[in-house]
Amino acid sequence: MTIEKGTLVRWINNKGFGFIKPENGTSDIFIHISALAGMSRNPVIGDTILYELSSDISGKIRAINAIIEGVSRLSTPPITRPSRRDITKNYVSYSTKPKKRFNSLLFLFVIVIAVVLYERFNKTINFNIAPNLPEFQTQVIEQKEQFQCQGKVWCTEMSSPEEALFYLNNCPGTKMDGDNDGEPCERQF
Repeated sequence: MTIEKGTLVRWINNKGFGFIKPENGTSDIFIHISALAGMSRNPVIGDTILYELSSDISGKIRAINAIIEGVSRLSTPPITRPSRRDITKNYVSYSTKPKKRFNSLLFLFVIVIAVVLYERFNKTINFNIAPNLPEFQTQVIEQKEQFQCQGKVWCTEMSSPEEALFYLNNCPGTKMDGDNDGEPCERQF
């Protein structure tokens, strides 16, 4: 193969490719960063590039085995990842979609199992706690279910001593126990 010479006229560093304007004036030649393996730096616009010509799978001309004139080579070429084109040329190609679908199904399966176990465990806890409680604790639980903190503060707003006790123990800002003995609304009830 003959070595050609040209000037780098365009370079997209984050994509790793650019175009060389050949000395002989023909149309621009595509160059990929992999063609410059072993160079001590990336190319910049204006560099003189020495290269060989080759055609890719689609028949387009591209530069290969290139060097940047005046730039030293590394003693060992950098390790580069093979391009997708190289991989599909040398290996049997297969789609990764079934793997993604498998991962999604596995995730969904784990979620369903977790929900079922949570429901089963939650029902077990709810049914087993109440029968084992002493009678007075069961009454407190029932009272808590009957009353809710609704902003009541004074004894005149209470309908029963149980409600007053609930508010005193569970709701902030109540003014029902003037003597601080733990019994709310003593005069009213």
